[in-house]
Amino acid sequence: MDDYKYKELTGGIIGAAMRVHTQLGVGFPEVVYQRCLAIELRESGLAFEREVQLPLFYRGEQVGSRRVDFLVEKTVLVELKAVSEITSLHHAQILNYLHAYKLEVALLLNFGEHRLAFKRFINSPR
Repeated sequence: MDDYKYKELTGGIIGAAMRVHTQLGVGFPEVVYQRCLAIELRESGLAFEREVQLPLFYRGEQVGSRRVDFLVEKTVLVELKAVSEITSLHHAQILNYLHAYKLEVALLLNFGEHRLAFKRFINSPR
């Protein structure tokens, strides 16, 4: 799977996250990593919004909203964690966000492990 949608963009985001993890290591709260990633994304020239409130819809009606950590280039949802282990609940959260917000691609980045852990998600029809 060498050729996938938004490969260059997601690669740039992951590279920025790796730079943050290399500098800070583990042990900080998620918000610290979020602030540092914002600096790296800005330095990389990527357009992004941080802590974006996106509306949630059910059967075509807005039923609320949810904050996401980053929306990069209005295309890729980025969710950060600073936990010792990513679980299936974290995966479900990302997949639900993709479906609810009608986005195609998301990244889950975990700064809580000794190496940056990341996973790419693609929205597939339910």
